[in-house]
Amino acid sequence: MTYTLTGIARYEELIKKSRFLALAAPVQTAAEAMAFFAEHQVPDARHNCWAYRIGQEYRFNDDGEPGGTAGRPMLQAIEGQQCDQVAVLVIRWFGGIKLGTGGLVRAYGGVTAQCLRLADKTEIIEEALLECACPFSLVALLQSRFAAQGVRIAEESFDAEGANWLLAVPLERAAEVAALIIDLTRGQARCSVQQPSQRGPSPCPPL
Repeated sequence: MTYTLTGIARYEELIKKSRFLALAAPVQTAAEAMAFFAEHQVPDARHNCWAYRIGQEYRFNDDGEPGGTAGRPMLQAIEGQQCDQVAVLVIRWFGGIKLGTGGLVRAYGGVTAQCLRLADKTEIIEEALLECACPFSLVALLQSRFAAQGVRIAEESFDAEGANWLLAVPLERAAEVAALIIDLTRGQARCSVQQPSQRGPSPCPPL
């Protein structure tokens, strides 16, 4: 299982007189991650190092620290905490004592891991998308069943005949839900399974 965050988390630690502040946030795209870093970086701090992972996409930045001592251990900490769709910024105010290569790796990786460990998380549940067309007379009937079936309306539009929905459902229940919709409407609604996606609806305790 993998997890994302329910909101912004922070953790601060003093390591050999250097102050480290870790900020972590849930993100869906690289643009969101970069916007988070731009909004929260501190220009007068010595270093603003960052890392993010969104599915198979990831990036990290050492921001002036020796290569491989900041961004990469931060990314490894994200993975070690079984997190995805997460961006982490670690801000360092230099305290006058050099930490050395090993010390930097431990510091950046450690504060990132602790920030994520303490954060409120939510399990990422893989979803399928159902394309559904429903007559107006049956819209209320289907909508009354969505919550119990774990269905959410990702997109909605209407035409002369009724509602057109893109429904997000747990992947393992996609065929079952599609069959249920057709059964409830006695075949008057059309429903087909589309490509999978991901979201994180289920709260879980911090790791």
